[in-house]
Amino acid sequence: MGGRMNAARWPREHPDTARLLHVEPRRERISDTVASALPDLLREGDLLVMNDAATLPGSLMGRTHAGAAIELRLLSHEPDGTWTAVLFGAGDWRRRTEDRPPPPELPVGAHLVIGGLTARVVEVLPPSPRLLRVAFDLRGAALWQALYMAGRPVQYAYTAGPLALWHVQTLYASRPWAAEMPSAGLPLTASVLLRLKARGVRWASLTHAAGLSSTGDAVLDAALPRPERSDIPERTVSLVEETRKNGGRVVAVGTTVVRALEGRAVQHGALVPGEAVTDLLLGPGYVPRVVHGLLTGVHDPGSSHHALLQSFAPLALLHRASAHAEAAGYLGHEFGDTCLILDA
Repeated sequence: MGGRMNAARWPREHPDTARLLHVEPRRERISDTVASALPDLLREGDLLVMNDAATLPGSLMGRTHAGAAIELRLLSHEPDGTWTAVLFGAGDWRRRTEDRPPPPELPVGAHLVIGGLTARVVEVLPPSPRLLRVAFDLRGAALWQALYMAGRPVQYAYTAGPLALWHVQTLYASRPWAAEMPSAGLPLTASVLLRLKARGVRWASLTHAAGLSSTGDAVLDAALPRPERSDIPERTVSLVEETRKNGGRVVAVGTTVVRALEGRAVQHGALVPGEAVTDLLLGPGYVPRVVHGLLTGVHDPGSSHHALLQSFAPLALLHRASAHAEAAGYLGHEFGDTCLILDA
């Protein structure tokens, strides 16, 4: 949440030692604690909903057919087997995305060579020539094996060194759907989950294809987040309905969970199970239909994530929380500190 907040540059060995900023919208109160104390801030009958998407090895270094160095960052896997991806010019994560040279503009039919894979451009998408739909020359298990051989996790220049894929997975990660890690769940260690269970707090999961947070292309960044797919199990729908009926609170772990649940409720008038795509953009003026509170990272004002927080707390309080977090030395980005927006 702080505009000049320092970035956490490396994953914590014990993620539940992250600091936690508790924001209570009705009382307009802000307090400091630690992530391991999360069970003390929830109560019996509450429900945590987590995004169990695993993080893809979505950064693929390669070359165009003409030999120009490029990076392809996977954004989403489409139902027809193609992928939506963002093209970057020469360089890698060590250089800030906004400082990277632009990639060559590729026409439909152009080929990219990436490790043992070839990708063919099948469509150039608005609003940027860098946004592509590509088809790989392999399918099924052979493609997944090649992606895991050739790819690395997407990362940014503030990180201290190259990340391994296991650095960017939550404890409960399952299907590889996420372009970037649903990082709000990192503090949910086994000990925190066990304490939540002992307190009578239940949890449920859904799978939401979290996209990229930044591309360095102002036009493309302004269009983020793009439509994203989610799969909500019947059990999760049942637990959400039961929790709300019994007066418990539904707490989303991450903005992707909010988008999945609220998008489905807007689309269908109620929460329904199964797979769907949402283009819902949450922000000021939107009153959540499903979710009462949010466990999230510490986001920069002006970001799409920060705009979403205005569905849960007034902007003035969020700015006060940002200023407090910055002055207190909270760390931002995916390995940083955490924030709970929930009335006590």
